[in-house]
Amino acid sequence: MSKLIFKFIGMILLSMTLISSAFATPVDTYEFKSVDNQKRALELAHSLRCPQCQNQNLIDSNSPVAQDLRLEVYEMVDAGKADNEIIEFMTSRYGEFVLYKPRMEAKTYVLWLGPIALLLFGLLIGFFFIRKQRISDVDVQEISAEEQKELDKLLKRDDK
Repeated sequence: MSKLIFKFIGMILLSMTLISSAFATPVDTYEFKSVDNQKRALELAHSLRCPQCQNQNLIDSNSPVAQDLRLEVYEMVDAGKADNEIIEFMTSRYGEFVLYKPRMEAKTYVLWLGPIALLLFGLLIGFFFIRKQRISDVDVQEISAEEQKELDKLLKRDDK
């Protein structure tokens, strides 16, 4: 009976190990020349967007494209290329899309200035709306003497 229990437990552990390894993510095992190069490469890979995933950077993405680009960034950093050279290479190959923070250029003015313009437009509309409300509250129509007497009579009746 105890052998059967041990076999059952062993089968459960084996199946749990196989299942957990199916969900494991691949690990980059690139050997850097120095720790500084490793830090720089990781920072660059964090600042570049995966062209396939669109919402993940090169480090977070598990797509084959991201893996290739990570390796390329690592190799360029170890080869001694400057950060701006690596970013220029990536943008020339994949476009401005790979940058999380696009450059301030004529074609990206809408991205940079659009939110400010929308905020100012909203404030302007709010200002005019509130101003119009205040003006309409101030415009009180004059009532005739007869209407005033009727109103006084009604108010005196409510006091009693």
